[in-house]
Amino acid sequence: MEEEKRHIVGLDKNTLIWIDLLILTFVTISVAQFNFRSVTVIIALLIASTKSYLVITNFMHLKFESRMLKLMVGIAGVIFILILIALFLDYSAR
Repeated sequence: MEEEKRHIVGLDKNTLIWIDLLILTFVTISVAQFNFRSVTVIIALLIASTKSYLVITNFMHLKFESRMLKLMVGIAGVIFILILIALFLDYSAR
């Protein structure tokens, strides 16, 4: 049977990631206060994607997982981005 691998991340690293997430949340709120027209949604989605990346890699320990799992998450991310692009193209054509 395969030995269980444990990856212990220090409290200081988790605290720094949490502070980064808080800062990005405040940036999202600040961006929402201004009217950048259609770019506002794109900026908010980019910030949300950055926050998702931080959570997935650090708190969900994806950086310690196998290459296959990383590939599957990457494919799901690409499909999600393609769906968003199709959504925005449809919305902008109206």
